Amino acid sequence: MIDVSLATAFIAQILPEPHAGLLSGILFGVKSSIPYELKNALQTTGTLHITALSGMNVTILTGIFFSTFIAFLPRWAASILAIGVIGFFVWFVGFSPSVVRAAIMGCITLLTALTGYISIALFTWGITVVGMLVVHPSWLTDISFQLSVLASLGMILFCKQDSVMYMQKEQGNVWQTYMKNVYIWIQKELTTTLSAQVFTLPLILFTFGRISLISPLTNLLIGWTIPIITVLGLVLCLFGLFIPSISYFLGWITWVFLEYLIQVVVWTGSIPFASIG
Repeated sequence: MIDVSLATAFIAQILPEPHAGLLSGILFGVKSSIPYELKNALQTTGTLHITALSGMNVTILTGIFFSTFIAFLPRWAASILAIGVIGFFVWFVGFSPSVVRAAIMGCITLLTALTGYISIALFTWGITVVGMLVVHPSWLTDISFQLSVLASLGMILFCKQDSVMYMQKEQGNVWQTYMKNVYIWIQKELTTTLSAQVFTLPLILFTFGRISLISPLTNLLIGWTIPIITVLGLVLCLFGLFIPSISYFLGWITWVFLEYLIQVVVWTGSIPFASIG
């Protein structure tokens, strides 16, 4: 595992605040440098979870790299390389409960693709959770573990996985096909957000005493930026170790997406009755 403090210090040299603090939160779960105003807006909009190191990062990387590898390599090779990426990422960011859970689930799913057996998501979720608690029973009381487990369960039970694997291709009017694909994407994003919130809402209310009403809209508007920011941020940090000059160019690109995310969170967080509690 790398020294996260060195990575966050390097990010602070490349990006201004609050962008640097937000990126450190998304990549490493470090929230100490995020200004109070932005942190409050993240809480109000129900998007503070993006600054907590979570299984979302593992899921993003698994999907991106597996889809890339399988375009050029056999399925078995793509699965092995994707598992290697998961292992490197966990080593890179540290062994937090939510990341370990997502990493194990991701590896099991990829192994099923490698062996030819059909992956059963709920079974994978169950053996992962039980296995983790057998090894570390104390994780049962860890709030990040609890939220991660409940959110993933909600998405498994309510999300239609087949609708997110590809964009539909149909004969006919190009504009109609495009609008239908946009509708499918919006539906998928809303379903993912709401399905995760259904299971985590009671725990969030009990723990934090606050519920965000604007969360579905905010997550819909910023959700597409998280994979881009995650990949750009990790590449930025890696280049910083070897070719620092390129990191400044990557930092500028990353800043654009971070600025959009910040503006959306601040704007939606200022809407009256955005949250109650």
